[in-house]
This record gives sequence, structure tokens and C-alpha cells, in this order.
Amino acid sequence: MKKLTLLLMFMTPLASAQDWIATSIEHAELAPGIFMLTGGDGKMAGGGIGLLVGDEYVVLIDDGFNPVGPALLEKIKELAGRPADFIISTHAHGDHTGSNQYLAEQGAMIVGHDNLRSRMESDPRQNTGPGALPIITFSDQMTFHVNGQEAYVFHIPAAHTDGDAAILFRDANVIAPGDLLFRGLFPFIDLDSGGNVAGYKAGMQKLIDMANDETIFISGHGAVGTRSGLRQDLAMLVDAEARVKVLVDKGMSEEEIVVANPLAVYHDDYNWNFITTERMTRTLIRSLTTD
Repeated sequence: MKKLTLLLMFMTPLASAQDWIATSIEHAELAPGIFMLTGGDGKMAGGGIGLLVGDEYVVLIDDGFNPVGPALLEKIKELAGRPADFIISTHAHGDHTGSNQYLAEQGAMIVGHDNLRSRMESDPRQNTGPGALPIITFSDQMTFHVNGQEAYVFHIPAAHTDGDAAILFRDANVIAPGDLLFRGLFPFIDLDSGGNVAGYKAGMQKLIDMANDETIFISGHGAVGTRSGLRQDLAMLVDAEARVKVLVDKGMSEEEIVVANPLAVYHDDYNWNFITTERMTRTLIRSLTTD
């Protein structure tokens, strides 16, 4: 069911957005005042969305696709009694920043990495209006002290993109790593936006090192994550790269490697519509032959 739902997110343009983009939002409370928001009725809101609610401020982590904004605002008001004060964007992709403009018009201040703003400024697909861009940017790390919580925001260099941020709620032991976590799925490593396989692996290891067995992860895509789940996904990626490298080192061409299907062992568990086994293989080949 998980992969069927995610498949809908990347359906052919022949399908109307109304068929698969959520018009309602559901929530699950992961810790006191910290929620994970997802699309209702089995439809997609976008990437994983986090929400911190309290008497002082309302902080949103990512905000899904552009059409989701009104439903997301309704859910935020239901849980917090008012719109979001801050939105922390974990990276520039439109399934995580699509409602920035709409929610900024409701008063939210957007925060993101320096490179995220640069990417959004230069890519009209991500820049849906002047309000969509972060007005507060950072290069390495920053901390929000709100609602009795410490929300530690930190950059993970050259991983999913070159503008990735993850958020650690220290007291609640919840981490929102954006698309550094595709739980139980082949990850999208956006090599054209500064992403890097080595950086992605290093970023995942950093998250594992920061966590303990009780840590809850708000996945960028897929189910709620745990440290053991991250370890499993990282082990898959390390092994997948090694399997492809053996064939690259033999001098095989890209097409020969794809036909050999070195990632077949992971197909049943990790293949999905957007990052298929073949696409993951090609990403690893490109990474190994251009880095």
C-alpha cells in the first residue's frame, strides 16, 4: 500500500492532479505538540510534513505540493488555532516547498539553507512566487528556542541536494531529515542539484549517530522511521553501490550493467515508481563514473 500511494505521486501527466493530490490532511502526534501530517483519503500531500505546535509559535517543516496549501492551512489551524509562524524548508523540491507562497501570504516566515534559496531563485519550477523564497537563510546551523523545545536545524552537505537541512527536536527526540530518508525505498539522489551518493551516505550516518533506539524520524517519503530502519536503508545503499562498482570496474558499459541488474536482490523491497531499480542503478553508475 505504501508504494502504491507513492506511485500515484509520480503518475503520468495524463492523470488529473485532482485524482491524486490530497484535498484533506491527516495528522499523527509523534510527541507532545509534534505532529506528522499526511494526505487524507490515501492521496498525496507531497513529502513528509512536520508541525510543532505551542503557545508561543507554530513551526511547520515543509509544506507539500502547491495545491495542498488550503487543506494544510485548515489542518494547522485545527491543531494550533492559527496559521504557521515559521516554515523550515528542508530542500528546494516542489513536493516540499510547493505551498510556501500560499502560507507566506498567511504570515509565515520561511527559513532554509543558502543553497536552497539559490536553487529556488534559478528554477522556475520551484519558484512559485516571491513569497516562496526563504527570507531567513543559514549556511551551517541554527536553533529555534520555541514552545519549551529546542529545534536544532543543521545543513547536510551535498546529499539529496546541496541545500539539505534536517531538524532535530532535542527534547522530544524527533528528527525531520527531509529527503535524507526514503524509508524502505530507493532514494532519489539529485545529482543535477548538487546531490552526491557519498554525501548522502555520510548524511544518513550522521542521522544514525545522532539518534537512539527511541528516536522517531519524519521521513521525507515512506513510513515513519527509526534508527534501525535508517541502518537498514544505509546498508542497502552501501551494498548497492558496491555491487554496481564491481561491474563498473570491469569496464562494462552503462547498458551492460543495467542488463546485468546488480540490484535485483533489492527490487522487491525497494523498487518504486519514481526511483525504479533501473533508475537507482543508473544513478549509481553516473556517480561512480563522474565523481
